[in-house]
Amino acid sequence: MFVGITNTPRAYAWGSRTAIADLLGWDASGGPEAELWLGAHPGSPSRLEDPSVGNDLVELIESDPASTLGPFATSGRLPFLLKLLAADAPLSLQAHPTTEQAREGYRRENEAGVPLEAPHRNYKDEHPKPELIVALSDTFDALCGFRSLESFRQIVGELRGRTRDTIPLDDLLERAAPENALPALVEWLSNGGTDVDRLVALVSELAAAEVRQDESPKAFEAELGTVSVLAEQYPGDPGVVISLLANRVTLRRGEALYLPAGNIHAYLHGLGVELMTASDNVLRGGLTPKHVDVPELLDVLDFTPQPVPYLEPERPAPGVEVFRPDVPDFVLVRFDGSAPGSYELSGPAIALCTSGSAELAGVSSARLKRGSAVFITPDEGVVSVSGGGEVFLATTGR
Repeated sequence: MFVGITNTPRAYAWGSRTAIADLLGWDASGGPEAELWLGAHPGSPSRLEDPSVGNDLVELIESDPASTLGPFATSGRLPFLLKLLAADAPLSLQAHPTTEQAREGYRRENEAGVPLEAPHRNYKDEHPKPELIVALSDTFDALCGFRSLESFRQIVGELRGRTRDTIPLDDLLERAAPENALPALVEWLSNGGTDVDRLVALVSELAAAEVRQDESPKAFEAELGTVSVLAEQYPGDPGVVISLLANRVTLRRGEALYLPAGNIHAYLHGLGVELMTASDNVLRGGLTPKHVDVPELLDVLDFTPQPVPYLEPERPAPGVEVFRPDVPDFVLVRFDGSAPGSYELSGPAIALCTSGSAELAGVSSARLKRGSAVFITPDEGVVSVSGGGEVFLATTGR
C-alpha cells in the first residue's frame, strides 16, 4: 500500500525562509522553515492526504501495526524519521546517547519525576538517535566529531601569533597539552567562569579580525570564519571555543555524513535530507539558550578524535545510491532519475520526490511529483522507481 503523506515545516528560528519551499515547489510561509518531518514521531507526525484512511501516520500505524510495520510490528513504532533540514544559521552543538544511555536516562528522569516537557529534561524517550545527512544544497557546512589535539593546538598557535594578550591562549595550550586532555578541556570550557569568559572574548575578537583581513589563503580560514559567525550569534558562549575542537567540513551536493551516538556535531548552513532513529534525545553542548547538562553531556560524548565521518554510498545499479550505516533502524536510498532502479524492502518505507516526477511500483503503484511523499507498507516487496525524478527512499536496515 502506498499512502500519500505531507506535513508542515517546523518553524525553528535557525531555519531558512526559502530553501525547503524552493526545493519542493511549495509556497513559502514567510517565516523560518527549518525541518520537514516525514514519519510517525509524536512531535510532528505526518498527515495523511486521504482523510478516509486516517488523520496522521501514527493513527494509521496504530490501526494495523502488522500490515503497516511488518517485522517491526511488535515495537508498535516506525523506527526511523525522515527529514528535510534547512539551516540558515548554526544549530546548537550536540550529541546523542547510545541505546543503553537512553534507556537508563529515561528511567532515571521518570523516577525523579521530571516532567516530559520540562526544559531541563534530557531524555524524552528510550531510544538512541544516530543520524545521517545527505547534502542537497551546493554546499552544506557542519562541525562533526573531535579533531586531533595536535590540529587544535595548531589553530590556537595561529591565534596566539596574532595577539599580545597571550595569557588566555597559553593557558589553553597548557590544558590541551596532554594527549588525554579532551574530556577535561571540554568540561572546563563548558562550565565557564572568568577565565573561560576572557578566553572566549579573545578568540572571538581574533577570529573576527582575521575574517576582516583581505588575505588569501589563510591558515584555518574555515574554522576561524565559523568562530566569527558563532561569536556574533552567541556572544560569550563557550561553544565558540569548543567549536575549534571539532572537525569542520563542507559537503558538496550528494555527499553524506553519518553521526553515531556520542559524536559532537552542529549543522552550520545548508539544505539536506536527514534520516535518523525516531527519537528526541539531545544533549546540548553550547551555542544555545537551552539547557546544557554538562555532566550528562560528558557521559555521552565520544572523545576519541576521528576524521570527518563521511558515509560513502553503495552503488548497486546505475542511478541508485544506498547510504547504509551500521544500525538496523534505517537505510537511505537515492534514485537520481538517470535510470530505472529498484530496492527490496525489509520493513516500512517513506519515499520523497525532490525533483521531476517518478513512478513507484511494487504490488501496487503510485506517482510522485516534486514535493510529494508516500508511506509504503512492507508488503509492497521490491519497489521499483522510474520516470526521471530524484527520489529518496527511507526504510529499515537488514
